Amino acid sequence: MNSITTAKLKLPMDFIENLYKQYNEKTANRVLAGMLEKRFTTLRVNTLKSNNNHIEQIFDNLGIEFEKVDFYNDAYVIKNRSEKDLEKADFYKNGLVYIQSLPSMLPPLILNPKAEERVLDLTSAPGSKTTQMACMMENNGYILANEIDKYRCEKLKYNIDMQGVKIAEISNCDGRIIGDKFEASFDKVLIDVPCSGEGRFLVDFPKSYSNWSTKMVNDLSNLQKELFASGYKALKQGGTMLYSTCTLNAEENEKVIDWALKNFDLEILKVDINVKETLKPTIKNCSKDIVKAIKIMPSKKMEGFFVCLLKKYKV
Repeated sequence: MNSITTAKLKLPMDFIENLYKQYNEKTANRVLAGMLEKRFTTLRVNTLKSNNNHIEQIFDNLGIEFEKVDFYNDAYVIKNRSEKDLEKADFYKNGLVYIQSLPSMLPPLILNPKAEERVLDLTSAPGSKTTQMACMMENNGYILANEIDKYRCEKLKYNIDMQGVKIAEISNCDGRIIGDKFEASFDKVLIDVPCSGEGRFLVDFPKSYSNWSTKMVNDLSNLQKELFASGYKALKQGGTMLYSTCTLNAEENEKVIDWALKNFDLEILKVDINVKETLKPTIKNCSKDIVKAIKIMPSKKMEGFFVCLLKKYKV
């Protein structure tokens, strides 16, 4: 049977050391306990093609056990089917649902794009957040969905088409130059940056952490700052932007935000959403306003995640 000791032996040593430096022993142990869990499959209803009643009826007919999610009416935890099982079903193949982790649904919910707004999804593949925002906007407005990788861009296009999204334009370029191309063009900007993926670590799935290293964390932190700067430049004055990662260390989360506060005209907005599995953001040597961000602890239902909502001052 797996234990915290097993997790410490299997996961990268530098990651473990940093985890216990950043959090007290009780919290660090809880994080590792979450990484020992086998996570449920979660999904959301594509409201451009279906609705909750229709999907729940399908679930009942197919004997799919589900649980509704407290913080998002259109999201479900699936209790007795794997992701591969669901991908074989017609309701999935027809784009009536989108399989997506629960924390990944938080950035669009918190950014809260409205119909007729102009929205930038700076690093958007495979399209989970782009398609979710299109649902929230009821296919009314404009989303620029950017992705640097050509192959992932094809996956993005496929998902956008499958989900019936009509308001997204796909851009295949380096997100670091988007700000120069579209200066002060968007009401809202979503920056879900490439990260070291610590929140997705699963102790029994070595592939989830085999490429992790301290060097990766440091390199990505620099990239994240460049992407942030580009997203900030693309945002209109008075607009809001959301920064998120699926990792847990301060270098890619709190310290990036602290750097941004020191270099740009920004304020952190308090995130008001009821998620149980939360950690207090680290504020050592960082702005005290960092506590307004939220960090999600890994669990059976959730991956580890970081979300921060910011507003660009009107100068």
